[in-house]
Amino acid sequence: MSRVFLCVCALGVSAGAAEDLGGAATATVPDVPAAIAAYDDPEWVLRWGDEFTEAGRPDPSRWTYEKGLVRNGEAQFYTDRPENIRVLEGSLIITARREPWEGAPCTSASLTSQGRFSFTGGKAEIRAKVPPGRGTWPALWTLGDNITTAGWPACGEIDLMEYVGMHPELVHFTVHTMAFNHTKQTQRGTRITEPRVWADYHRYGLVWTQSALTWYFDGRPVFAFANDGQGRDHWPFDQPHYLLMNLAIGGVWGGQKGIDEALFPAELRVDYVRVWQKP
Repeated sequence: MSRVFLCVCALGVSAGAAEDLGGAATATVPDVPAAIAAYDDPEWVLRWGDEFTEAGRPDPSRWTYEKGLVRNGEAQFYTDRPENIRVLEGSLIITARREPWEGAPCTSASLTSQGRFSFTGGKAEIRAKVPPGRGTWPALWTLGDNITTAGWPACGEIDLMEYVGMHPELVHFTVHTMAFNHTKQTQRGTRITEPRVWADYHRYGLVWTQSALTWYFDGRPVFAFANDGQGRDHWPFDQPHYLLMNLAIGGVWGGQKGIDEALFPAELRVDYVRVWQKP
């Protein structure tokens, strides 16, 4: 991952905004019956996934880690320590802890499939439980494999889910491309209201075709982004993407209302990750 990306990528944040809530005004409502049929299509074949059944470290054949102070002015130092990331009782657990580490006030973890697995098109679903607390900023997302050469946002970014604890009942779904991204305040996305979303696991899904990306919450479509045929600046999604799952604390979006010290330790729990494609 390039240092340029580490410095500028902000996962759906409009720079300078007093309190950005994501690209809700740009929401495109999908054709609900067609989107549900596409999601439930029996022709999907499971290609890759992780059920997190083996306790201990995440499977190194599937996952790698981001480390350090990575992006967005966030407070956490990402590590690969079991104190911050482990598999236990059938779930991946990413834990943010209030502890000084390498000059940072807290630690957490970011797991990626970069160099292990990537996909172009298909259906993805991650079942996860987000942590409450003002200052939390978990995300489930993808980046293009070509980020090291093309850079961000030319590589494309798909945010299956973002959650900022300062707005505890909102869930955000966003896409970033060269033409549509937070640095231009043109990102495309939506948000939904889900009371007590943090109290239980939910399914965050995506169907990716040549013509559109469609996001799902617990199996229901919530947002669509169409390929408008205007080239790679608008639609860079004709190439492989890898997965990321992280728990950030604070930062330019998650920390806009400060960090509640009572939130620690905070846990992002993931029940499974699954990716399907058609024969």
